Order: sequence, then structure tokens, then C-alpha cells
Amino acid sequence: MHQVLFVQGAGKAVHDRWDNRLVESLGSELGPGYEIRYPVMPGEADPRYAVWKPVLQRELAALGNGGVVVGHSVGGTILVHVLAEGAARSELRAICLIAAPFIGPDGWASDDIEPRPDLGARLPRDVPVFLYHGRDDDTVPISHVELYARAIPHAQVRRLAGRNHQLDDRLSEIAADIRAVTGGL
Repeated sequence: MHQVLFVQGAGKAVHDRWDNRLVESLGSELGPGYEIRYPVMPGEADPRYAVWKPVLQRELAALGNGGVVVGHSVGGTILVHVLAEGAARSELRAICLIAAPFIGPDGWASDDIEPRPDLGARLPRDVPVFLYHGRDDDTVPISHVELYARAIPHAQVRRLAGRNHQLDDRLSEIAADIRAVTGGL
């Protein structure tokens, strides 16, 4: 059984009213050989790095060897920064970021997350990084995926035409990439 950790985005009731649809789509696309862990993150309406970090560290530590991590929106931003600090890096099969805001020059400012111009160098080179962004995202501009692509040069970028911030609740591309790196069907 392959394990996937899905980290929700931020906002009031996002876990149960929005991102649960992403998890349902991913589970449907992946099929029965995958277990998706989908924890409720504390303070989802006002996420704080210092609050989410220990929760993510625990979740990453509990993730089985060869697990895949997926982060949506602010959840992806916090996830990649936790990973850049060295949490459970060597045991991951893939890192997938969906519509994640970039923190730093030309991206968004944060009083909570330190910009990391060396983000790619802080992530393990042997773990594939996939960046997904809908071209019709009106929440996080698509320019953010270009900033991540520069910061993580070994990342594979998927710019999805006609898709919004929630990727229209269709995660078929993410599932295909996860199956490819895990050897699933």
C-alpha cells in the first residue's frame, strides 16, 4: 500500500468544504493501492507556520517509507518550507505542490515564513518535485509557479489550461505522476 500525505490549503472550513474534493478526486484516480492521509490542520482560517510545522513533522515521521506528499495552496507553501528544513527528506518518493503561493521576491510577502532563495538546494535532488498550477487560477497568480520553477530547477512544472485554483477538483495529472513514481498502475 502506497501512502500519500495530502496537506490542505488555508481558509475557513477549507478542509471539509473545499480540499476534501481534491482528496476524493485523487483517491478515485489513484485507486485501491493507495492510502491518503488527510489531517485537519490547526487554525486553518489563519494558518501559522509555527503552528503547522510540528503537525507536519509528526505526519511526515508517521508516513511510511516511500511516501508521497501533496500540498495545496498555502498548505503546499508551508509543506515545502518544512521539507526544506530537512523533515523526512530521504524517505519521500515525490513532492507535489498544487497552486502554492511563492514566498519571496516577486511572490507574496510573509511575516511568518522566511523566503528561501536556495529552496531547490535544500530539497533532496533524488526526490522528484512536481509543480501544478491552473492557468485560470484567480487566487494565486500563475507567475508563482514560474518563481518556484526558478527556485527548484529540477522540478517538473505542469501548467494546466482552463483550470482554477482548485484545478476544477480534477487531480488526474497528479495521480498519473504519483503512479509513475511509485510504480502503481
